[in-house]
Amino acid sequence: MLIVDDDEIFRERLARALRERGFEVRTADGFEQAVALAQSDSPEYAVLDLRMPGKGGLEVLKALNGIDGGTRAIILTGYGAIATAVEAVRLGAVNFIPKPADADDVVAAFEKYERGDTAAGPAVTSSYRAPSLARMEWEHIQRVLSDCGGNISESARRLGIHRRSLQRKLQRNAPREQGKS
Repeated sequence: MLIVDDDEIFRERLARALRERGFEVRTADGFEQAVALAQSDSPEYAVLDLRMPGKGGLEVLKALNGIDGGTRAIILTGYGAIATAVEAVRLGAVNFIPKPADADDVVAAFEKYERGDTAAGPAVTSSYRAPSLARMEWEHIQRVLSDCGGNISESARRLGIHRRSLQRKLQRNAPREQGKS
């Protein structure tokens, strides 16, 4: 199994828990390292973080599919957008799990896929807390801004708001998740 996540603490904790469950696990902190590992020994399973610096999980998924179309991948994300989940599945992901996820969630998702059970939705065993509306707005703005290469005027146009309104929103800090400090 290959785990690709830029958060070292999360990545290593998940790897250790999956090793304890009998998986042979290799880890990567981003696209280049993941591709190099996959080219040397193609993984049977992959757990990919959606948003990472540089190329994200969807790009890693495309590269893994090019190396070995039999790799089964799960996308982990703190950005629970339906459009992103649809894109991940279209690119070949077997499931899409919201963060925080643990080893039980990952194993359940792969087992669900192996059983052919696709009707019940994502295989998440932990309690999922929906992000607040303010948090979803912030994440959407950040995604559009990233897609526009940091261009505020183009981002404002795509979002359908005035450039100065977007600048004011960007000056605020990201909203905190409920229950987190």
